[in-house]
Amino acid sequence: MQSLTPYPRVSLKSVIRTNSPSSTKRVVAPSRMVVKSAYRFDSASAVANAEIKFSGEVGSTRADWQSTCAILASKVALQQKDGHKTLDLVPKPVTISDLLPAPIHGSTIRVAYQGVPGAYSEAAAGKAYPNCEAIPCDQFEVAFQAVELWIADRAVLPVENSLGGSIHRNYDLLLRHNLHIVGEVQLPVHHCLLALPGVTAEHLTRVISHPQALSQCEHTLTQLGLAAAREAVDDTAGAAEFIATKNLRDTAAVASSRAAELYGLEILADGVQDDSSNVTRFVVLAREPVVPRTDRPFKTSVVFAAPDGEGMSALFKVLSSFAFRNINLTKIESRPHRNQPIRVVEDGESGTAKHFEYLYYVDFEASMAEANAQNALAEVREFTSFLRVLGSYPMDMTPWCPSKRA
Repeated sequence: MQSLTPYPRVSLKSVIRTNSPSSTKRVVAPSRMVVKSAYRFDSASAVANAEIKFSGEVGSTRADWQSTCAILASKVALQQKDGHKTLDLVPKPVTISDLLPAPIHGSTIRVAYQGVPGAYSEAAAGKAYPNCEAIPCDQFEVAFQAVELWIADRAVLPVENSLGGSIHRNYDLLLRHNLHIVGEVQLPVHHCLLALPGVTAEHLTRVISHPQALSQCEHTLTQLGLAAAREAVDDTAGAAEFIATKNLRDTAAVASSRAAELYGLEILADGVQDDSSNVTRFVVLAREPVVPRTDRPFKTSVVFAAPDGEGMSALFKVLSSFAFRNINLTKIESRPHRNQPIRVVEDGESGTAKHFEYLYYVDFEASMAEANAQNALAEVREFTSFLRVLGSYPMDMTPWCPSKRA
């Protein structure tokens, strides 16, 4: 994968991490950006009040623009009403100088992802948009917010792994935010065992990485004769960064080869995943949907809720709507219905029954430009109390290449 432009990491908790190891091989962020945020998300809207301050070298025009993007956020103003101070959201008008041109005519697209440089999500961003400016975010929520506030043009976020299953947090956030799925990326995951230069396997007392990465490499690490303890951290590239920053000579990380390059680490073992058929699927999010087409394979993602008391009966009817039209389902995921997670049915003779209520996420292979898909969703609407199309987007049809280095 070709090199992506490093960005200061967008943080929800006010400080973007710019700590960089001392080795000359390691990336040093060109500027420091501080995000002070006071916001609250709910199912109806995503409101953010943020102040972004820039402190860096004079002439850093890209970073300067990054700072001025904060104008898109609302600011909190104190107003006097009936002798009492109240908080009121006062949106500041957007002017032409606040925005870069849309990503056309050669301008570079900005893509938010969760993690630090060297993460597999960064590799997915590069696969979706070569030569993009990848913007690291410390949380999934921040990546959503970066697109909503025009700090980024797109977000690339994982939704499922072939071994670890679904990333439930991102399914919940898809419903809470008003963004659209405009594409997907399927990325083969290739793990490496990384350590500081000169460190050998005999020196190691622990191996750190994301818990899914550790589980995907457990047998291989054991076969290597490593008696080191396994310790879970937030992300794979973050583990490599932590080792480099703290100069830990008794610790190794499971991460990508790109993380080794960025943080000045050496690869002790290459391809340490237990199964070479290890793939993570990412979705690409944008503020506006793409126009569905029929000249290439498309996938459509929807979420719906069953009417009160119908549950599995409604689910069967929904699935039948697709089956009768020969529409192939590629994914179905259930998540608790947060507004009404439990339905209680009382019976004076036999007691009280408690049933869980769910939202259902479904992916199917069809474009919303096809009459078949439109008719299927029209019928689905009759059997559901809530239905939302999350996106209709091109499928990732790149050739299968397992265990390719990220």
